[in-house]
Amino acid sequence: MASPDTNLPLRVLGVIPARAGSKGVVGKNLRPVAGEPLIGHAIRAAEESRLLSAYLVTTDGEEIAAAAEQRSCPVVRRPLHLAADETPMPPVLQHALEHAEAEQRTTFDALVLLQPTAPIRRGADVDAVITLLADGEVDSVISVCPVEDEHPARMYSLDAEGRMSPLWPDLEMRQRQDLPPLYHRNGALYATRRRVLVEQGVIVGPRRRAYVMPRKYLVNVDDERDLLIAEVIVQRWLQGAL
Repeated sequence: MASPDTNLPLRVLGVIPARAGSKGVVGKNLRPVAGEPLIGHAIRAAEESRLLSAYLVTTDGEEIAAAAEQRSCPVVRRPLHLAADETPMPPVLQHALEHAEAEQRTTFDALVLLQPTAPIRRGADVDAVITLLADGEVDSVISVCPVEDEHPARMYSLDAEGRMSPLWPDLEMRQRQDLPPLYHRNGALYATRRRVLVEQGVIVGPRRRAYVMPRKYLVNVDDERDLLIAEVIVQRWLQGAL
C-alpha cells in the first residue's frame, strides 16, 4: 500500500471479504482472471490506494488466507457463523473492524468494502470514494454504472399464463436515448462511515452519494459465464485496451 495521505481527516479501513464456500462458482475467490485470482485483484487495488489507512482480508478459508498472506495482506480468520451462504455482510464487516481496531489500538472513521467478485477498480477509484465520503455530510458512497439495455422501461412482470405487464408503462416503447438516465450498483466499491455500520448495522446509510464508473468496466462474477466474460474484459482493461 502507498503511504497514506495524512492530510485526509479520516482513518479508513479497507475490507476484502472472501469466504471459502460459494454455490455459483466453486472456489470463486481463488479462481484466476487475467492471470490473477479474484482476491489478488482486490488486494492490488488496496495496495495502490493512498488514502486507506489499513486493509485486510476476512476469510474462513485457509487457502484464501495463504493466498492473501503471500501478497503481504493481513488476514482476519472469520468464525464459521459468519461464513454461511445466508450470512449478511454487515456483521462480517463489524467483526473485521473490531479485530483491526483491537490489533492496531485505534478507531477507524470509515470502511471501504472491496468485493473480489468485481475485479475492475484501481487505487485511484478507492481514493475517489474516500474523498467523496470525506467531503460534506455523506454517510456512504457507492460505485455505480449507467443502465442501458437493462433499463426498467424495458422490463416486465409475468403472470402464471405468461401475460406481460410493463414495469414502466409510460416509457415502454421509448427509444433508448429517450429514456431517463438510471444507474445500478456495480459491486466494486462501498464506502461507509463507522457509525453507520456500528450503530445502524447497515453498509449504506440514508445520505448516500454515487461514484459513477464507466459501463465498459462492468464485471461482476456470480457464475461460470461471468468468469468467461471477466477473463476477456479484465485482460483488456489491464492492458489499457479497454
